[in-house]
Formats: sequence, structure tokens, C-alpha cells
Amino acid sequence: MPLLGAAVLAIWNDIAPGGDDEFNRWHLTEHMAERIGVPGFLRARRYTAVRGAPRYFTLYETADAGVLQSPGYLARLESPTPWTTRCIQLFRNNSRTVCRLTASLGDGVGGALATLELGPAPGRAAELRRWLTEAALRAALGRAGIVGAHLGEADADSTRVQTAEKKLLDQPDALARWVVLLEGTEADAVETAAGEVLGAELLARQGATADVQRAVYQLNFSLRR
Repeated sequence: MPLLGAAVLAIWNDIAPGGDDEFNRWHLTEHMAERIGVPGFLRARRYTAVRGAPRYFTLYETADAGVLQSPGYLARLESPTPWTTRCIQLFRNNSRTVCRLTASLGDGVGGALATLELGPAPGRAAELRRWLTEAALRAALGRAGIVGAHLGEADADSTRVQTAEKKLLDQPDALARWVVLLEGTEADAVETAAGEVLGAELLARQGATADVQRAVYQLNFSLRR
């Protein structure tokens, strides 16, 4: 099936040296379950990099972008648990973006995921969006091993809400502009599809800026409400 709901929260991060074991225990036993307990959070997924960086990618699927400014969610961000307080301070190279879903195609959840952070050149947003939604994502979905293709566009207002949890970070979150996700059965399949259908030269011709960030991830864990 396509992504659940109408929005996602996409988070990329590394962890300070020596902190991975604690981060993984916290994330899998407390944090993801806590987030899924917030009304409007529909599914959580956590990935580890196969190629590219940062090392970790987390995807939360939500009913809509408003969930990420809801009282239930903000209450969690303003009152982090003791374990969250310790682990958030381990985050490095973190990027966090609330995205409204522009397109979500496919019939299942893949074990591998390619992420592309990109954005349109000035005056070319409509052109790039049309090409991605009408041509590129559909072409990617037709490739061997690809089961999902999605486009989200940043909701800056929802992303930039200041909270107590954000004050714990070693550095402020980076903000993506647009996020393309290709899901597939294997890392090689999603990497090949991303390279052939969403290659740098082709993206540039269709209106994207040159600073595209790419990585390929393997699914570690998924939790659904």
C-alpha cells in the first residue's frame, strides 16, 4: 500500500562515537513506541545505511501535517523522558523535516529504501513537481524490485516549532526541501532505480538544483498503530 496518511516526519542522524548501542536500545524499546502512542501517528520505521550517510533514517507516517503540531505530540517534545534526554544529546548530523505528501505510489513496504533530499531551482517548482509525480515516480515503480515511490514537500512551519527536546541537540536540525523515497526488495534495486530514473543530470534538466543528497537504507524495524 502507499504511505499511510497525508504526511511524514523524515529524520536522518548519526550518533556520537560509542553511543550506538544505547541509541538502538532506546529507539527500539522506548522512543518509537512512545511516538506511535501519539494520536495521528500511524506507522514508524527505522533504517540503517547500506550506502551513503547519515547512518540512521527514521520515517513516521502521520494522518496529516497538523499531527506534528498537535497538543499530544508537543507534550512529548516538551517533556522528554530521562532516557530521551540522554540519547538526544548523542545525535549528530541530524536532519528533521515534516513533509506533506504530494504523491505516494505502490502496494507494499520494501526492505530497502533510497532517500533523495532535493529541491527545485528558482521558478521551476511546478515543472519539477509535475515531472516527478507524472513521470519519474511511475517509471521508478515499474522497475524490477521497486514496490513504492513517494514525494514529500517540506512543511517548514510544522518543522521549525521550538521545543525542549530540540534544545538538547548538539546542533540544530537541518531542514530538507523535498524528499523522494523509493522502496524496494533489495538495496541494489532501489539504488539502481534511483540512479537510472532520478540521476543527477536528469533531475537538473527537469528543474532540480545540483545539491541532491542520496543514501540507501535497510529496514531494521517497523511499528504500526
